[in-house]
Amino acid sequence: MEQHPRGTRGGGFRGGRGGPRGGRGGHHEGRGGHAGQGGQSGVQGERKPREAILDLAKFMDKDITVKFNGGREVVGTLKGYDQLMNLVLDDVKETLRDDEGNEHIRELGLVVARGPMLTSISPVDGSEQIENPFLQQAEI
Repeated sequence: MEQHPRGTRGGGFRGGRGGPRGGRGGHHEGRGGHAGQGGQSGVQGERKPREAILDLAKFMDKDITVKFNGGREVVGTLKGYDQLMNLVLDDVKETLRDDEGNEHIRELGLVVARGPMLTSISPVDGSEQIENPFLQQAEI
């Protein structure tokens, strides 16, 4: 075997593999994130799944009204959803309103609505639209 001066190669006091300091792998004296070696136990580190704010299961296969950022509004049958509130709607009709209050309905069919863009979800059954009580009447 070849002899090396101390500290150059082969594991002297400063550095090489297997020396008292440095090197790779091995023991970390309870430090580090390896499971079972000083990390958190499984009981404390577990998180409960996040509950949805709105339980959409009761609206499945029913007509709902969905309002989006920017003012768009659609009515359709809820066919599916996920944790991010992304919705799958069928037989969707978009209601377009101009500045004069005229409504035009556009049929869209099957739609995937992104959850982050939704501002309001409400059932069609049991709800009716009313005039805005905060609009000021034009003075005569």
